[in-house]
Amino acid sequence: MTPPEPLATADDDAAVRASASVQRVVTALHELLVDRDVTVLTGSARTAAEAAEQLGVEVGQIASSLVFALREEPGSEPVPVLVLTSGAHRVDTVKVADVLEVAALDRADPATVREATGFAIGGVAPVGHLHPMRTFVDIALSRWPTVWAAAGHPRAVFATSYDELLRLTGGQSVEVV
Repeated sequence: MTPPEPLATADDDAAVRASASVQRVVTALHELLVDRDVTVLTGSARTAAEAAEQLGVEVGQIASSLVFALREEPGSEPVPVLVLTSGAHRVDTVKVADVLEVAALDRADPATVREATGFAIGGVAPVGHLHPMRTFVDIALSRWPTVWAAAGHPRAVFATSYDELLRLTGGQSVEVV
């Protein structure tokens, strides 16, 4: 999984790589025995379409990290969970809640995302969270030999694979659409 040529200037690249969030992802990857470079994009990659365009890949190859609030039973306290979905999909929260046999799966608000992961929306990585989270990985990502995930900053990504995402996150495979 060779990343494309650098897409940012050296100064921009260094500043993004030096950010605490990106460093947390790099550290987590190393602790999980993954020696992977972070690619810094020239522009924002807050959406899967933006990331795919800059990387020159299909939008389906982008592993979007979405935090949801899962309620086991009606009226129970929501628990943050991570869904890594193909950038080509919108998560069908009703379907996923049914598959998981839970009462509801709702989008988490930005404060919950930041509190659970330590990352801002648009840069949520699959690893390096402040708190462990139950993780689900969209089976559609398995069709690509290389997928790209956020690396803690809206302009930072890293190459990985579906199988590696399952291993790194301890995630459960699920159909999200």
